[in-house]
Amino acid sequence: MNEVIADLTGLLDLAEGMLWAAALAFVRIGAMVALMPGLGETAVPPRIKLALVLALTVVVTPFVADHVMRTGLAPGLTPLAGEAAAGLILGIGMRLFVMALQTAASIIAQATTLSQLFAGVAPEPQPAIGNLLIIAGVALALGAGLHVRAVELLILSYDLLPAGGYPDPGQVSAWGLGRISSTFALAFSLAAPFVIAATIYNLAIGAINRAMPQLMVSMIGAPALTLGALALLAIVTPVLLAVWLEAFSAHVAQPFGPPR
Repeated sequence: MNEVIADLTGLLDLAEGMLWAAALAFVRIGAMVALMPGLGETAVPPRIKLALVLALTVVVTPFVADHVMRTGLAPGLTPLAGEAAAGLILGIGMRLFVMALQTAASIIAQATTLSQLFAGVAPEPQPAIGNLLIIAGVALALGAGLHVRAVELLILSYDLLPAGGYPDPGQVSAWGLGRISSTFALAFSLAAPFVIAATIYNLAIGAINRAMPQLMVSMIGAPALTLGALALLAIVTPVLLAVWLEAFSAHVAQPFGPPR
C-alpha cells in the first residue's frame, strides 16, 4: 500500500511539474506570438491567436519540462514575469524585420512620389508599397515554415534565456541597439535601387530644366517617374523579398548572433 501511495505521489509531483512548465512556456510563447510576423498581426482574431499559443505550448512543453524541473523554480509571479520578458525579446527581434519592410517602403514611396497612393487601407497607415511588401514578406516567411522555425527558436531559447530568469539589462540593450541599427541598414539596402533611380531622374530633370527653361518638366517628368517606379518595382521586388527573407531566416536561426 505504501508503494502505491509513493507512486501516486511521484505521479502528482510529475503532473505538477509539467503543469508549471506548461504555464511558463505559455507565457513565453504568448508574448512572442503577440509580436511575431503573420501570427501576431492585428488582422488575426484574438481567439485564433490564443488557439495558436495553446497549440505551440503543447508542442514545446515536453521539450522544456526537464529544463524547468532541473531549475527547481517554485510557482510564482516572478518567474512568469521573466518568461514574459524573454518572449517579448524574441518577438521584438522578429518584428523588427517587418519594420524594416515598412521603413524601406516609406523610403521608396517618398523617392518615387507614390507615398499617398491608396494610403490608409491597412490597420496602420502606410504607403501602398508598404502593404505590398509586408503582405508578400509575411506570406514568404510563413511559406518557408515560420511556425516550425518558431518552435525551434522557442526550444533553443531556454539555453540562452533560462526559464524564470531575467535577461541582463546591459546585454539586452546592446543587443537591441545592434538589431535596430541592422534594421535601418537593411531597410536602406532594400530601398537603394529606388533611391539611386530617383537621384538620377532628378539630376536629369534639373539638366533638362536648365537647358529648356520654357518646358514644364514637372508635367512630363511626374508621370515618367511614376511609370518608371512601377516598372522598377515589378523587376526588383522578387530580389528585394529574397534578400529580406534570407536576413530574416538568418535571424531566426541565430537570434542572438552578430547583426548582419
